[in-house]
Amino acid sequence: MKKVIVGMSGGVDSSVAALLLKRQGFEVVGLFMKNWEDDDSEEYCSSRQDLIDAAAAADAIGIDLDVVNFSAEYKERVFADFLAEYQAGRTPNPDVLCNSEIKFKAFLDHAVKLGADRIATGHYAQVREFLGEFQLLKAEDGTKDQSYFLYRLNQAQLAKTLFPVGHLYKRDVRKIAAEAGLPNHAKKDSTGICFIGERPFREFLARYLPKQPGEIRALDSGKAIGRHEGLTYYTLGQREGLGIGGVRGAPEEPWFVAAKDMAQNILYVVQGHEHPALMRDRLSAAKLSWVSGRMPHTHWVYAAKTRYRMPDAACEAENVSAERCEIAFAAPQWAVTPGQSVVVYESRVCLGGGIIV
Repeated sequence: MKKVIVGMSGGVDSSVAALLLKRQGFEVVGLFMKNWEDDDSEEYCSSRQDLIDAAAAADAIGIDLDVVNFSAEYKERVFADFLAEYQAGRTPNPDVLCNSEIKFKAFLDHAVKLGADRIATGHYAQVREFLGEFQLLKAEDGTKDQSYFLYRLNQAQLAKTLFPVGHLYKRDVRKIAAEAGLPNHAKKDSTGICFIGERPFREFLARYLPKQPGEIRALDSGKAIGRHEGLTYYTLGQREGLGIGGVRGAPEEPWFVAAKDMAQNILYVVQGHEHPALMRDRLSAAKLSWVSGRMPHTHWVYAAKTRYRMPDAACEAENVSAERCEIAFAAPQWAVTPGQSVVVYESRVCLGGGIIV
């Protein structure tokens, strides 16, 4: 009997993943990862309740649950990069790094030491072996697909990974959980930064990156129209939280962040969601990671997305090297943001991607 250690977060997806594996005859052990300790206040830290929920689910399934603390690894491998990127004016996606460095590296290494043949999580994605290599596929439920956050996984990681709910729709996962009597079957999905919770983001970031106020200027006119609290707190395409009221001579349209001048500490904004300054038809990416270990073909038509919730957009890869590549889109894309990931697909197969520069 093969041993599978399941990363159990306390949520319904990972609980059902463990349940399904047990039903399939695997020796299943749950593992709860504690990855953040800097601010475990009652107000924001949900890990205590998550552990209680994971333990209750494990008990209902009839499996053991262990706890491991990866907070040191998280701080070194994920959070340090997160702060450095924000300080440089970029907008990182810590969930991507958390997956490749913690959930599928630190966790995988720990599980192997415990004698596991495989690890499993509740991610909505799929793995298949095809012509001697492992492919990362989109989930069956397109509204929940998480392959965007998993694009940095490599062959060695995928060879040891199971995604038991990747072929299911969320409604079916909840139905399975309810029918099995899992106490967390109706628990709402978690949001917010990986392992940091749902606290106010600007308030959290200000603890590590102090405020540096400066001017907000209209990009088209160059006029100063407001004040910002610090460029690190804003991202391209942002509309909320700008504090810009009625501007004399400007139409009554919402303002969006269009650019950040880090040298002069100026935040540039424009009006209108489709303003040309918010649109780009090509980008450069670095820190590349390809699931197969091979670079994509140049001038081959692929699809890509530059943020999680956007639809796939037709594109070609150009000037591909080991360190860098360019992505040319068939149509302009909105608010392409340095620090975010561009992820490339061929149909349902996630090929990999890189960090937008």
